[in-house]
Amino acid sequence: MTSEPSLPGDPATGPGPAAPAEIVARQRAELERLRDQAATAAVLERAKGVLMGVTGCAPDAAHEELLQRAKNGNRSLLEQCWLTLGALPPPRERPAHPATPPAPAGAGESAPVGSRDSAKVLEALGRALLRVGSPHELAGCLLDRLASAVAADAVLLYERLPEDGLALIGHAGVAPALAAQWRHVPPVPGWPPLEALRSGRPRWLERPAEDRARYLLIGPPPDRWLTRAWLPVPEGDSARVAVGVLRRREAPFTARERELLRAVARLCAGRLRTFDSPRDAGAGDVPGTVQTVFDALPGQAVLLTPLRAASGEVTDYRIAAATPQATDVFGRMGRDLVGRHLLENYPAVAGTPLWQGCLRVLETGVPYESEPFAYQDAGILAPVTATYTVRAAPLGEGLVLSWLRYDPEDRQEQRLADVQRLGNLGWANWNLLTGDISWAAQTYTVLGRRADQPPLPLERLPDLAQPEDTRPLARAIAGLVSRGHPLDVPFRTGTAAGVRHLRLVAEAVTAPDGTPVEVHGFVQDLTAQRSAELALVESERAMLLQHGTLQAERALAARLQHALLPLPSKPVRLAGLRVEVAYLPAQAGIHVGGDWFSAIELPGYDALFVVGDVAGHGIDAVATMAQLRFTAKGMVSTGSSLTGALARLNQLLLHSRDGQITATMVLARYDPGRHVLAWAQAGHPPPLLVRRGEARFLGRPGGILLGATAAPVYESLELRLEPGDRLLLYTDGLVERPGEGLDAGFARLAEAVRAHGCGESGSLDALLAAMLADERRDDVCVLDIRMPLEEVHDAVGTPAEPDA
Repeated sequence: MTSEPSLPGDPATGPGPAAPAEIVARQRAELERLRDQAATAAVLERAKGVLMGVTGCAPDAAHEELLQRAKNGNRSLLEQCWLTLGALPPPRERPAHPATPPAPAGAGESAPVGSRDSAKVLEALGRALLRVGSPHELAGCLLDRLASAVAADAVLLYERLPEDGLALIGHAGVAPALAAQWRHVPPVPGWPPLEALRSGRPRWLERPAEDRARYLLIGPPPDRWLTRAWLPVPEGDSARVAVGVLRRREAPFTARERELLRAVARLCAGRLRTFDSPRDAGAGDVPGTVQTVFDALPGQAVLLTPLRAASGEVTDYRIAAATPQATDVFGRMGRDLVGRHLLENYPAVAGTPLWQGCLRVLETGVPYESEPFAYQDAGILAPVTATYTVRAAPLGEGLVLSWLRYDPEDRQEQRLADVQRLGNLGWANWNLLTGDISWAAQTYTVLGRRADQPPLPLERLPDLAQPEDTRPLARAIAGLVSRGHPLDVPFRTGTAAGVRHLRLVAEAVTAPDGTPVEVHGFVQDLTAQRSAELALVESERAMLLQHGTLQAERALAARLQHALLPLPSKPVRLAGLRVEVAYLPAQAGIHVGGDWFSAIELPGYDALFVVGDVAGHGIDAVATMAQLRFTAKGMVSTGSSLTGALARLNQLLLHSRDGQITATMVLARYDPGRHVLAWAQAGHPPPLLVRRGEARFLGRPGGILLGATAAPVYESLELRLEPGDRLLLYTDGLVERPGEGLDAGFARLAEAVRAHGCGESGSLDALLAAMLADERRDDVCVLDIRMPLEEVHDAVGTPAEPDA
């Protein structure tokens, strides 16, 4: 040789163009070798299990027995395993003679085929059977091996049915239409595969003229295959599958060919046993036309038949039909998947939501569609993670499973489209040298242009802006194009739906000398955001205006209330009684309301005590309060009775301008000569009397709140005060709390009075602090009336304030 080839790692030449292909080929070969090794180990373990079950030997002894039998028969270990598996009795059939013990494994094995060529055929067939996953594939495998060995042109596999008919479970070299025609054959006389199965002996059809008269032949024309052989596949003492070898050659089978075919049938018995029954879960009921239909379907889909354990639980699925585009993790496609198991092709599916969804489809018949999920495909060079969506729909007793795979490039495109859609923006690119312009579909939507319109050059974008925004946008674009200054400019554009607020963000790609050569960026629709901002500004403006109005109203109402309802700075004495007043406005909303009081001395030295509450707050409540306060004082001062005054005040509210104002009130008149307090009420909380350390609420006389009805009934009661008595008149703000009933508020008040108000020196401050711990939602007005313990000789007294 004058030259040497360069090594793959030679830096002078580098890797040749065929290097990647060689790597892929080596990886594929290694993958196939590992699969064959795993399959061989599985067959060996099954055969060892057979010997252990029949002879009761240990695993090591079973392995040695297999090796010895292979040596004695001049077979490979794999051939011996297939033969051992095929010698088992059928698991679903009883032996023909129950009294006869089963033959030990290997008892049905014949002497080895003498021809070295035949031995090579069997050895190659034993290895090929490892890749066979269904009876249909088995027929193809047999035809590949027997075409040269015995001049076979077609191979058929028939299974015996319970009703003694036959079902075609595999074929090769036969047209699909002919196979569909002979898929089911009833138990008719003269049917060679059925006679072979009944007798347990092969049928050799080698005389065409005589065979046509004696047997029912697959055909037309009947002379298509001039010689045929039908051999039962032994399973212990019986056979349920017949192998048919059809030839166009008009010559009898030689003794070597017959012995080879018998050995092939025995070898197939072991492989057929490793299949799930072709009729399980309706698999045998799937006609060839179903696969024909799947051959014409687009996309990736398979027909699955469930495989169940003895308990009925689904343990796997068998692929009964597949579309041409359907593929598995090993690269098998279309019909190559038929007969294989789902978990063999996709082992990581077990226990996933997809697996549970398929089980629900079998139970309920309702189709299932998965969410997109990631699955790692076993690539040749490295695993590849892809995203799938899968749909399962019921079909008879099985499932039609279809799936869609999203390539990484597709996902990237989809993500970009989703970002633009969710952000309401679209990208754009302008090549300043070539003039090429490219816009995303979302850019047309944002700019309000139709998809069939050409994209606008960069310098024409200001034409879309409102007149007020045209010059700022044009100036920013000019700076971008001429000096490469990036821009981020808001502008408005008019559309049929109104003015839209947009934002243009762009930057330039410059040449080495700094000249801009390309511009890319995006345009974004900010109309919704801008509208929300304007609405927020308007809302803040309205809130500030309302706040100012409320503040002004609050100040006015406070001034009116202070003028109309002056508070005494210290306790006063009226008609021999000590009187203390407390008024606290609400801490929420307008801090002035309609609560009021009166404590005055009447002509004749009697004392008048009034506590009232007008519903509501603000100027209207203050005005109504003033009207009721002065009217009540005037009517009682001029001689009206307490009940008469309440009735007239009720009429006053009913005929007011609003006509819907209501109020509550307590009127009390004290006679110092008799120490008697007469009182009446209109829907007001009852007074609290404290006597000798005990607190109780007075029973209320009849009386409905003012302004509620045109025909009210008001009553009055009398109470004789004793030295040391304390009487509290108050408004409901003292006892009411959110989420609490009035009875609980009355109980709290009684307890607070006992704890903080005992004795003449007790102040209202401690009582109010105990009762009003939380924020006040209503005004509080309290009138504290006490009779001193000492005898008061000057019953009239002199009040510190002329009108409390």
